[in-house]
Amino acid sequence: LTHQLALRGLTITILVTPKSLPFLSPLLSTHPSSITPLVLPFPSHPLIPQGVEHAKDLGNSGNLPIMVALGKLHDPLLNWFNSQTNPPVAIISDFFLGWTERLATQLQIPRLTFFASGAFVVSLCDYLWSNVEKLKSLSEIKLSHLPGSPAFKPENFPSLFKHYKQSDPDCEFVKDGILANTKSWGCVLNSFDALETEYIQWLKTFVGHNRVYSVGPVSLIGNRGDSDPSSGSDRVMTWLDQCPDGSVVYVCFGSQKLLRKEQVEALANGLEKSGTRFIWVVKPGTTNGFGDVPDGFEERVAGQGLVIKGWAPQLLILNHKAVGGFLSHCGWNSVLEGIVGGVMILAWPMEADQFVNAKLLVDEIGVAVRVCEGADSVPNSDELGRAVAEAMTEGGGMKTKVKDLKQKALAAVSHGESSMKDLDRVVEEL
Repeated sequence: LTHQLALRGLTITILVTPKSLPFLSPLLSTHPSSITPLVLPFPSHPLIPQGVEHAKDLGNSGNLPIMVALGKLHDPLLNWFNSQTNPPVAIISDFFLGWTERLATQLQIPRLTFFASGAFVVSLCDYLWSNVEKLKSLSEIKLSHLPGSPAFKPENFPSLFKHYKQSDPDCEFVKDGILANTKSWGCVLNSFDALETEYIQWLKTFVGHNRVYSVGPVSLIGNRGDSDPSSGSDRVMTWLDQCPDGSVVYVCFGSQKLLRKEQVEALANGLEKSGTRFIWVVKPGTTNGFGDVPDGFEERVAGQGLVIKGWAPQLLILNHKAVGGFLSHCGWNSVLEGIVGGVMILAWPMEADQFVNAKLLVDEIGVAVRVCEGADSVPNSDELGRAVAEAMTEGGGMKTKVKDLKQKALAAVSHGESSMKDLDRVVEEL
């Protein structure tokens, strides 16, 4: 997003904490004169070990303390603004940083919320947090004010909402921040019109203005590097080159989620029994009950599957013609990258916004099938194997739909089309 704003002539300061600074290297070297980092120390919090600055080092449960810790940057940031002879004229901040709405009000400048998620989740979250006490006690909630009147069980709501405790200072801080997001001057979404037409329109009506910008999928418009020469990308690509088109399922659960030993074993058995070709990205973590692949598994599936331990070139894999399915937790980045790759999603939502995203993909758009549910679920390996095999051999309708959606995603980021128009609109408004 920042790359695109810089291309359109804006001068940008990025607030960052020390351990995140290296992630900006490609961006800063591309835009040396128009983008400057502002590095502030990461604030402390009793639930965050010293030296940790990223949720990926804490798992999903780390989101709440990290959001609260970052709120302590309010005063240092206010002081920095007041010390500048030519301070920034607007703030664009992530939806985890709702407190920046108050900062922008104090500074009398507009704030835009960047939702790294889709409009469906944003629409849902505002209602949930506005009615948090009433809703937590219900067995099912039907959101009749939203298009399609979707219904949810409380256990499938975003994790932050489920963990809310009234009068807990950290929870109240997070609640206030989330509710501040849709009150901001503008909203920028990592989505595109053809994916969530009704929800984007609903959101514009809800916030009462037209400053809702869908600029995604941002994975298509950034300058991120997705090839690491030391990562073994060549080995993966060579293996895929030898597979028939659409025959491989890619299995990956993102950067935060570690599977327990029994989950890994069930997944390994299910993949083996499916008879389907696969690439499985396993996050290293063989202690504290978390599992590595079972002994002998890699040897047994040598002709059928490939196990990658650690980092994987996800965009390259999903865009390879041999890949036809993506067994995913349905985190929003993964969802969009799967759509851009034109592969159907085999959904195993676990936490955060993943159940909500899965509902959109399975029940509303029809480009995904559920194969398991829940962060602690241990799937029956026979059933999982059958579900994977069926989806990969019989999911013709889904495959056609997702290929169509891929074309719409590519079109959205083409010159003069919806996402590019909205990016231009953001810059014009600013």
